[in-house]
Amino acid sequence: MIRILFFLVPVFVLGFAFAWLADRPGDLTLTFGGYQMQVSLLVAAILITGVVAAVMILWWLVKSIVTSPHTISRHFRTRRRDRGYEALSMGMIAAGAGDPALARRKKKEALKLLSSDREPLVHLLDAQASLLEGDHPGARQKFEAMLDKPEMKLLGLRGLYLEAERVGDRQAARHYAERAVEAAPQLAWASGAALEEKSEAGDWDAALRLVDTQKSTQQIDRETAERRKAVLLTAKAMELLDAEPVQAKNAALEAHRLAPNLVPAAVIAAKALFRLDDLRKGAKILEAGWKRNAHPEIADAYVNARLGDSTLDRLTRAKKLQALKQNNPESALTVARAALAAGDYKLARAQAEAAIRQEPREGAYLLLADIEEAETGDQGRVRQWLGKAVRAPRDPVWVADGYVSDRWAPLSPVTGRLDAFEWRAPVERLGQVIEAGDEALAITPTLPAPIEHEHQASKPAAGPAPEPVEDIIVDEPMKPAPRPEKEPEKKPAQAEAVVAAPAAEPVAKVEAEPIVESKPSEKLSEKPAPRPEPTRPVAANDAKAPAPIAPLGPKPVPGVAEPAASAPLDAELIEDDTDRPARMPIPDDPGVQEGEKPVTESRFRLF
Repeated sequence: MIRILFFLVPVFVLGFAFAWLADRPGDLTLTFGGYQMQVSLLVAAILITGVVAAVMILWWLVKSIVTSPHTISRHFRTRRRDRGYEALSMGMIAAGAGDPALARRKKKEALKLLSSDREPLVHLLDAQASLLEGDHPGARQKFEAMLDKPEMKLLGLRGLYLEAERVGDRQAARHYAERAVEAAPQLAWASGAALEEKSEAGDWDAALRLVDTQKSTQQIDRETAERRKAVLLTAKAMELLDAEPVQAKNAALEAHRLAPNLVPAAVIAAKALFRLDDLRKGAKILEAGWKRNAHPEIADAYVNARLGDSTLDRLTRAKKLQALKQNNPESALTVARAALAAGDYKLARAQAEAAIRQEPREGAYLLLADIEEAETGDQGRVRQWLGKAVRAPRDPVWVADGYVSDRWAPLSPVTGRLDAFEWRAPVERLGQVIEAGDEALAITPTLPAPIEHEHQASKPAAGPAPEPVEDIIVDEPMKPAPRPEKEPEKKPAQAEAVVAAPAAEPVAKVEAEPIVESKPSEKLSEKPAPRPEPTRPVAANDAKAPAPIAPLGPKPVPGVAEPAASAPLDAELIEDDTDRPARMPIPDDPGVQEGEKPVTESRFRLF
């Protein structure tokens, strides 16, 4: 549109000028070489315009003829460049789409059409094609070649950084990032990697300068910059706490000012003030932090603020913290720990139980186990609390990238990321083995209802009826086979647990292998010999009783009385396939002597 206006305006002006001359008649006389020429003004204007146009056309023709070779070569060069850029564009698209064959083909076509020295993108396409083909050494060589060219130096450093990260060489990756930061501080990836490298090396001042650079170049916002500075200052204060408490105090106070919710900053600042005998200011910092977040590290620093305090003084300080934040499980646990140390077991138990009512978790049950052991020494109750602690939710800890730590750290030990630790409960447990004995300790043990044994429900065909006993009575042959001294495997937790049975009530029958008792003089073999199968009478009304089984041992001799039923053996709980208690005989038990009455009272005690 503008070009049309630029064309129409001169035409309109010329037309207006010729019309103006035509309306005003006049003559133009020209004398040259003795000749006199006289024409009208309109004709003279037309002649002058024609001459100017002819001169311009002649100049254009001469110029076109002179510059035609250069124009023709430039036309072909432009066409070649356009084709090269088209191939380069298609190659980059193929590399992004993951087509290495097409990317390599377009790269070769672009190299033919374009000059690699004048077009750096050809090197990038070549390196990307090598990466797609899996030629990582070749790609690294191409990235290293880019470092010699100023316009491609940052691109080469970026490629080498990513390759080092791929192979897990963090030291090399941070080296390339540091070089990139020196050339271009505004690069976010480079400054972040360099910040982690400076932090891991303990160069806190250089790391703080990098954070200021990130903030000035608008890589991070103001809140993120203040948080990172607070973390770095806290780490610096932790390092200087023992050697230079004054500098540690200044750094920790600045960190606490930048991030009041950062618990380690408040704790380190208070500890530095306590070492400088400024108890009041340090206590105020901890009290303010406790009101914001009831953290056990704050409680520990506050209760143990002054060296040499008695346990009652520490209990008083714990109660003061509880008054600042009531109805809080951490407040109750703090008082319970201090009361346990002071010997006030009643208060300790009450506060620990209050914490469990508010938030049942592992630490509260463990504390109750400590209180139980210190106050009563009842190992049964102690094991009960320990069993509940195993099943309770875990206490919050410092967690970073799946790594669990008891102490806060500025960097993640897994990835090296700054400010990675969070105070929370672990997501899952790495291992949890619950023994059957521990399950029994976690609840109040109950005895099964008395069940009548099968040998009591039915009577033998001949001979006196046997007395009721606690386990299966086996008819022994004349020469019993030896039996093992004890089961090859048993769990310690189950060996220690004991359950008492009333004197007049037999316990439930256990489907275990029959136990054959040997005489005291017989020596037990290491491996059990084949034992005879039991035989017992079956009552007519016993529907569940199995059919009688003939004994495998030698047949009884006629006229010789069978041995009397053996007395119940001392036993300890072992685990069988059904997880029910079985009986293990004592090797030196002589059994029931002739004329004795079998003892049915168990020698167990109630847990």
